[in-house]
Amino acid sequence: MNEEKIGSIASALIVGGGIGGMATAISLAQRGVAVDLIDLDPEWRVYGAGITITGPTLRAYKHLGLVDKIKAQGAITTGASRVRLFNGQILRELVEPELEEGLPATGGIMRPVLHRIMQERVRELEIPVRLGLTVSELVTVDGGVDVTFSDGTSGRYDLVIGADSVFSGVRKLAFPHMGEPVETGQGCWRISIKKPPEQDMGEFYFGSDNPCGITICGEDAVYLFLLTPHVHREKFMDDEELFTTLKELLGPFGGNAGWIRDNMTRADWINYRPLAAAIQPRPLVKRSGRPAGRRRSRHHPAPRVRRGHGGGERHRAGRGTGEECHGRGSARRLRRAPLRSLQGRDRFQRRYWSTPA
Repeated sequence: MNEEKIGSIASALIVGGGIGGMATAISLAQRGVAVDLIDLDPEWRVYGAGITITGPTLRAYKHLGLVDKIKAQGAITTGASRVRLFNGQILRELVEPELEEGLPATGGIMRPVLHRIMQERVRELEIPVRLGLTVSELVTVDGGVDVTFSDGTSGRYDLVIGADSVFSGVRKLAFPHMGEPVETGQGCWRISIKKPPEQDMGEFYFGSDNPCGITICGEDAVYLFLLTPHVHREKFMDDEELFTTLKELLGPFGGNAGWIRDNMTRADWINYRPLAAAIQPRPLVKRSGRPAGRRRSRHHPAPRVRRGHGGGERHRAGRGTGEECHGRGSARRLRRAPLRSLQGRDRFQRRYWSTPA
């Protein structure tokens, strides 16, 4: 995560003002790039669940100048996670070592809190932000990108980065040969709730049909996730069905997951979402201009991986180092070599990420 000034690009547009998009904008602005940030949501909101922040992500936030605020407003844990059977029986504790001296090993934070911390940093850097807006056309000309916005205005940038979710509009414009995201066959339940009295570290529950985990996100806040097979339906569940279904699914669980089941209320934030994935087919490299996606695969990460959307911050905090999104000559060749090597992995990734169960 090179923090030196960038000389190969002068301007960048970030499409998507979520956690990953803001990380990109902050990183580039700190390196001297004139950044514009846009987001489709006129209110610039975020989901109410928590997020696990592991060592690599905390290291990225250190480079963004945000790790101290995250430590103060989130929950930095002991650097260990507890593994249980679904009935609550403790199997072992997994130690997560510190990556750097003085840098916490792991932690968690509520997404709205993290969103607010990052918004404050965006404003401190005086990054222009336009809301209720997306892009409708990208034209690559003479090494730059001419952008038409959804409100009819236009602009020109050296670099355009799409950070606008698995259903990215930028990806559709920049890579029209790429298909739509598909459901993976798995869905994720989440509930934000007060911390169980005996919860002192993150936990994972295995041995049942539905893996479960709990992340501490604040002094008295946790979020629980539960992974289930996804069954397609014509309409969304209402609040009552979300509550009763999650409570029933947590029926077999003991330990702190069982405490959450017994103490959850209809006032707690509950969400269910099917997971989806998109794999970009060849070619991976666009030879004219510089519209860029965050990475070759884009998917809703299964929370049990314990990396989640933290990957967005790690990738985006590294933007501008010459290996991913800009540079000419040797830097561009360095960028293309690993991308081409990924092309041989299509069969594996399509099987495990893109095929509905």
